[in-house]
Amino acid sequence: MRIGGISNYSCPTGYGSEPVKPGYESSPTECQSCKSRKYQDGSNENVSFKAAAHISPEASGARVRAHEAEHVSNAYSKAAKEGGEVLSAGVTIRTAVCSECGRVYTAGGETRTMIKYTDESNPYQKNQKSLDAAIYPGANIDTAA
Repeated sequence: MRIGGISNYSCPTGYGSEPVKPGYESSPTECQSCKSRKYQDGSNENVSFKAAAHISPEASGARVRAHEAEHVSNAYSKAAKEGGEVLSAGVTIRTAVCSECGRVYTAGGETRTMIKYTDESNPYQKNQKSLDAAIYPGANIDTAA
């Protein structure tokens, strides 16, 4: 019987009741690689996953996204505390396929933030503010008035 171009295959069963996918060593429910996979944060920020911890493949996406959101939140807090402005914050989430069972899981993430700090004691910054004050007045016109 063929459904959507996938034919039935006869292959040995894995540890559970599910058949082993062709080209893989075990069924998705009993994969040793997925059971032993651990996640750990490599930054110097106070966030989750400082100690290596296991996350199931089903929960890895949500947990990694929440972890990366902690980094973004820390950037906004740091900027507000130190008189800066977050210019950009971007998160990249990486996925991978388990070589043992073929299950797709979230492999990790990376957060990149850019914070701009203004230094009022810097003479160049003061000069830039006076130049901006001369250029920008009248640049925006409200036509509804």
